[in-house]
Amino acid sequence: MCDYSLEHVASRAAEVGDRLISTRFGDSITRGFAAENSPGVAVCLRPGTELAFERDVEFDHILSRGRDAVPARVARFRQIDTESPHVHHDALEFPDGRVVLVTRLVEGQHATVLQLPATAGEKETRVTVEEIAAETELAR
Repeated sequence: MCDYSLEHVASRAAEVGDRLISTRFGDSITRGFAAENSPGVAVCLRPGTELAFERDVEFDHILSRGRDAVPARVARFRQIDTESPHVHHDALEFPDGRVVLVTRLVEGQHATVLQLPATAGEKETRVTVEEIAAETELAR
């Protein structure tokens, strides 16, 4: 998804392997992700998308009191406060449980899309212990 304030910016869906950069789009105050090779196009992430950053993730404090960093290089994309229509929803959840709005990310940080969430149309394959045991018996 792309935050509501980016609805008038050209955008595309994220793909596995995309190399992204945190950026600000035009005159918007909202930050988001763009592909490294296409800086004017917002790359929209679906909830559950996993990202790997090149270094610890830096973000601006809410009240412009400087910057902070999360000591992590992986994050999962989430949407928060979706019941409030005119606030930022796009966020990253880190392994320590911290959630940071994407719009607070310091510009110029590089990340790679590691994994997209499963969609309703994809069939999940589950292998049970019983199936593995049966295959082992057949192989004997």
